[in-house]
Amino acid sequence: MKRNNIKLFSIVLTATFSFSSCSDSFLSDKKNYDNVNAGIYNYYSGANARVGDVYAWSLPDPNSDANWKSNCTGNPDGQSKSTEEYSGFGTFVNPEAPMTVMGGTKVEDYFQNQANNIQASVWGRIRNINDVINGISGSTLSETDKDKLLGQVYFFRAWCYYNLVKWYGGVPIVKEVLEPVESSVVLRSSAKDCIDFICDDLDKSATMLTAATTNGGWQSADWGRVTSGTALALKGRVLLLWASPLFNRKNDITRWNTAYDEIKKSISVLNSCGYGLYQTSNNINGSDFAQLFSTVHSPEAVFTTLFNIVTSGNGQKNNGWERSIRPKNTTGNGGNEASAMLVDMFPMADGKRPVFSNTYTKLDASDFTYNENYPFMDRDPRFYRTFAFPGTRWAYTGDPTEADPKNPSYNGGKDYALWNYVWYTDVNDQGNAESGNSYGADNLLKNKKGIYVRKRSDDLDVNASTLYSWAATDKNGGFTYSAAPYIEIRYAEVLLNYAEAACGAGHMDEAVEQLQKIRARVGYTSANNFGLQADLTSDQAACMSAVLYERQVELAYEGKRFDDLRRWMLFDGGTSEADGAPETWTLTGWGGNTCTYLGFKPLNGQRRENMEFRVQDSYGMGGTTADSDPLLKANVVRPAAVDYSQPLGLQLKSLKDFYSTTFVRKLKKGDGRDQNHIDETMMYYPRYYFLGLSQGAQSNNTALQQTIGWEDYNNAGSNGTFDPLAE
Repeated sequence: MKRNNIKLFSIVLTATFSFSSCSDSFLSDKKNYDNVNAGIYNYYSGANARVGDVYAWSLPDPNSDANWKSNCTGNPDGQSKSTEEYSGFGTFVNPEAPMTVMGGTKVEDYFQNQANNIQASVWGRIRNINDVINGISGSTLSETDKDKLLGQVYFFRAWCYYNLVKWYGGVPIVKEVLEPVESSVVLRSSAKDCIDFICDDLDKSATMLTAATTNGGWQSADWGRVTSGTALALKGRVLLLWASPLFNRKNDITRWNTAYDEIKKSISVLNSCGYGLYQTSNNINGSDFAQLFSTVHSPEAVFTTLFNIVTSGNGQKNNGWERSIRPKNTTGNGGNEASAMLVDMFPMADGKRPVFSNTYTKLDASDFTYNENYPFMDRDPRFYRTFAFPGTRWAYTGDPTEADPKNPSYNGGKDYALWNYVWYTDVNDQGNAESGNSYGADNLLKNKKGIYVRKRSDDLDVNASTLYSWAATDKNGGFTYSAAPYIEIRYAEVLLNYAEAACGAGHMDEAVEQLQKIRARVGYTSANNFGLQADLTSDQAACMSAVLYERQVELAYEGKRFDDLRRWMLFDGGTSEADGAPETWTLTGWGGNTCTYLGFKPLNGQRRENMEFRVQDSYGMGGTTADSDPLLKANVVRPAAVDYSQPLGLQLKSLKDFYSTTFVRKLKKGDGRDQNHIDETMMYYPRYYFLGLSQGAQSNNTALQQTIGWEDYNNAGSNGTFDPLAE
């Protein structure tokens, strides 16, 4: 790296988990402010603290939007807002602000971030990992101890590189601790070499961790560390990326075969590490699917970040998801709003797509009639665990009247019912999609969402021992201190990876078997083939479409959708190319258009709206206060909120009847409009499939080639020359 790229600052040897660490006095004796004394690695406690440091720097962080350090975890950030999950023109689909290297809207920088700060540098994190690898490898620890520690660190080096390669294709492969001098520059390697390097690190990790983790996993005190199964699960994800259209424009079957073979072999290792689908004997209306996210030692958690409810100090590590998704009248932060597009796309109760949907047209339409005015009727069990809408229970523990006496208590939250319908104060606003002059019931007022994201919630009705501490007086909201784990790779994703690879390799029967397992967990049965159409074992395109649809539903709001859209080039079907792209970039597999092949409507040219339910015209207008609710003034009695622990049929019918006489579904503006109030649509430019290096990264690394399709800052803005697809 160049002289001003990376300088190793002092390393903090404090693990944020329950990892062993050596005494403060020992650390004080053995470190300096430029590096860590190699002698620390001769003590297991010291080496283990350095490994803990790697975890602290590298684990996914659900409290952060996607950036140079943190992958997308489901927050409404620039990546998720470029999918069907949220509206609002995320960074990658804004038609009015195309990303450039040298222009006004700078290309996202996942390659460097801060060049002169190791803790805020992509390559500083990798340098830190290499330092730990070198230190442990050269120590006097036993081979058993070395394997136990190095296996974890090799995983995280692979994890860091995976998060680079998926964006840039080829990047510099750095295996040593480089000195901050000019001669340390390492050029970009090919994407193939990077994929091989990642897989090699993951094979090392899996082998080294075999003895410690393949007899049921780590002991309880070390639960949450990566295992052999974690390494092979990530390897499967990497090989699937390599086989996908983004990297595999000719649909080379050997890549699919490799991914299929490796993922299939990994299943037994994952099982030996204690992983599997989270399933109980009391699965009601998909409650197992809901509960897996609030279970600390869940067998589903293949790669996870742990949290606690410590309220202050160095040991504090709280998960903010529960706080962010809860409505304001529970003293949550106000909630995340789901787009109407995804709400309307979810499967019906028979497992099929809604009949009106023009996406996934190679999949059978449902026999159930979908009425957008009652989107909750006859839906897939996961629908009710993913979204929250007016008239549903969403129980918790805490009395929000302590924060605001106008908030509804609902028995201290234990019987909380979400009533987030709205009214308007002016009739001219009622039909205006751009008007935000509506007020939400139950003291939500201006702090309301139309359809809330409920996914990954710590719901009192499915988890009686909640993982959060609640205090109305906390300045950040009542759900501040949550110990709910975040799962980056869960077992269901591994099965979906298996299904996709099997389908790509021509083993559609095995692909369908994995889909059946996932659907069985949420309540589907063999009586209707788990809601899957009969021709999936014979029609490869329909089978792949079914796999991607299942991924979209099962993994919604878990930060996976944007990567899937990129892998399969579903913004335009792969029909457009970046400026200067060679012939090898032309998509010749899948008929030259992945969207046509799959029966998927390209996202480019579409827009996402939101929805809300307002009171019907007959109730008139309301005011700006909680007690001006037109339904309250009319003495309308609400039905009991839908309780998911009970049979849904009659409850949903009762709610539908109430909606029919009380509410109107209104579409609200989601994506932007221009200055003339004309709808704008998503635009994902073809050069975005592989990102260019930012201006800062180029200026600090003048020997690195720019990616084709992007301006080369070091060559007066001419087109880049690095080919991410060249082998």
